[in-house]
Amino acid sequence: MTAMDLSRRVIVALDFDTAEAAAAVVERLGEAARSYKVGLELLTAAGPALAAGLADAGKDVFFDLKLFEIPSSVAAAVRAAGRHGATMVSVHATAGARILEAAVRAAAEFPRLRIVALTVVTSLTAADLAEVGVGATTGEQSARLALLARRAGCHGVVAAPHEAAALRRLLGPGQLIVTPGVTLPGGPGDTDHARPAHPVAAVRAGASHVVIGRALTRTPDPAAVLAGIIGDLRAASE
Repeated sequence: MTAMDLSRRVIVALDFDTAEAAAAVVERLGEAARSYKVGLELLTAAGPALAAGLADAGKDVFFDLKLFEIPSSVAAAVRAAGRHGATMVSVHATAGARILEAAVRAAAEFPRLRIVALTVVTSLTAADLAEVGVGATTGEQSARLALLARRAGCHGVVAAPHEAAALRRLLGPGQLIVTPGVTLPGGPGDTDHARPAHPVAAVRAGASHVVIGRALTRTPDPAAVLAGIIGDLRAASE
């Protein structure tokens, strides 16, 4: 695996409320970062211009939209993301097969665009699932929704690192497994994720991509942190 491959597998989450703050991190990372996640916070605060600029610069851009709407609205949102240069868009697997299929059909208009189905949000626990009437563990629910997503033609799933190994066995080698909720020892605290893991552990378990935000972007030298992650992944793959 080349260094370029590894750098594209580490998705830097631009979880900021202004375009200026996000752009400052992008500038500091320079050529070291090849993949970015742009989520609801930044898109709502600043619009899609920064994301489109990243795509124009040759970066992979994950539009983490977590879409859950009627099929026509989801398809329209996927097309809009594709026109802005997105290479990945997330859709809630809980939305069901018809909505996932609509997203996949819309993405087919853009050769590089992939649909990943969000299984169980990384902040949720079994108790949270029970609260909304789901009588399964997070692992069981992730597996159920991953199979639904594969049948609907999705290119992969979004899941917590702790589910990656089971999902890789279930889905086989061809599907993407995108894992938010990765953490770094001594990095800024992040209490949003209930089921975190180190990037190397996530990739060893079967993740195709790891998403990392505050533990990298809020550090004094994010480029050095990113280089360390890629170095750890390279060493683990040898």
